[in-house]
Amino acid sequence: MKLSELLNGLTYSVEKGSADIEVNELVYDSRKVRPGDVFVCLKGFNVDAHKFAPSAVESGAAAVVLSDPLELSCETVIKVDDTRAALAVLSANFFGNPAKEMISIAVTGTKGKTTTAAMIRSILEEAGIKTGTIGTLGVVIGDTIHKTNNTTPESYEIQQALRQMADEGCGAFVIEASSLGLKWHRTDAVLYDYGVFTNFSNDHIGEAEHATMEEYIECKKLLFRQCKLGLINKDSRVYETVAADAQCPVETFGFDESCDVYASDGELTRRPGFLGVSFTVNGYDTYRVNVGVPGRFNIYNALSAISVCRHCGANKDAVCRGLEKAKVKGRVEPVHVSDRFTLLIDYAHNALSMENVLTTLRKYEPNRLITLFGAGGNRPKVRRFEMGETSGRLSDLSVITEDNSRFEDVNDILDDIETGLAKTDGKFVRIPNRKDAIRYCIENAQDGDIIVLAGKGHEDYQEIKGVKYHMDERELIADILAGK
Repeated sequence: MKLSELLNGLTYSVEKGSADIEVNELVYDSRKVRPGDVFVCLKGFNVDAHKFAPSAVESGAAAVVLSDPLELSCETVIKVDDTRAALAVLSANFFGNPAKEMISIAVTGTKGKTTTAAMIRSILEEAGIKTGTIGTLGVVIGDTIHKTNNTTPESYEIQQALRQMADEGCGAFVIEASSLGLKWHRTDAVLYDYGVFTNFSNDHIGEAEHATMEEYIECKKLLFRQCKLGLINKDSRVYETVAADAQCPVETFGFDESCDVYASDGELTRRPGFLGVSFTVNGYDTYRVNVGVPGRFNIYNALSAISVCRHCGANKDAVCRGLEKAKVKGRVEPVHVSDRFTLLIDYAHNALSMENVLTTLRKYEPNRLITLFGAGGNRPKVRRFEMGETSGRLSDLSVITEDNSRFEDVNDILDDIETGLAKTDGKFVRIPNRKDAIRYCIENAQDGDIIVLAGKGHEDYQEIKGVKYHMDERELIADILAGK
């Protein structure tokens, strides 16, 4: 491929050589450069890759794309204003602009991105549209999950994943557009068919993230400058500012009758092996839906999914089937063991997330709420105290066990958790081995109990003494049920 083809649509200047040269691969990690490659000097919070450009040239880079002036001995030097924005365009061109071959959907918001993406995927697949997702869980295509380092990966990885999705027959994709993903131009070079805004709350303020809440919301708003239609939660406290600055038409969802799609008569639903919510969809049509993810707040996530999918050819039957089947790996994920009780796997691994999930499940009025959890080693002890106190206060029974003990002794960690539990009247059982702890929960469950296996969620490993061992709780449950 010629470098000039990669540069198509990009504003740049040729500082040295010519853009009319043949190049092989597009690379932003100097350690991966091979002869004939193009090296892009990304600027990050901690590292500026401009300082690695000479090393990339030594490894045979035919061209370097930079924003700061450098004297380099390679054949061609291209200057751009922002190398991160440039990488997005270069990557899209390198992989043949795969987003144009599919329905493109981006979801932003403080919370709910992963769940909303899963709901959209479930509905569209019920409508016969194979759908890939990119987000917290990684790149998901069919039954395959490719792990990524960030909720929103670098633009190169995004475009690479989109190419794979298109080649494997996906008719749509959903990407979780985090505020940092938008800020660092990872989601650039795609004009999304639909952009979704779930909600907004105080989060992600810090040296490596956003300096102020104002910057945080400004980054969220960037999505609505690169999509054809915006679907925005009208009940969000920042709705007015998001909608006012949107450079695309906007539709709304929420509980108010003025919304394009709105919910009424919402209620918690429970039956053997099923926890969820149900509500009536109003606006463009009127019908009842059951959502297979617990918590009243998931009505909003379901509304956002409905708002998108109604534009993608999904009829109400597909919506109903998709929402009832929808689940997110490791997020209050049901694993059917018995109709007598409900067992869930959740990623809650600190006091706040534990408080949220246990408070949500309390509203389903279980016979007993049993929480199995541990705490990570080589992390602040105060987290263990807080988790113990939270579970002791909200659970009928806490089962404390291992969870990535790393270089610490698991029993020292459990001692710390007990310190927190001691501040409450909560009952607890201590079982260091996680599989044994899960077996205890299953064998001692009573009718109507809700059991939460907290902390691991979508993780499929256990880290002990610096080694990550394979461990998937779903497999542990299957082994226990099989008598292994």
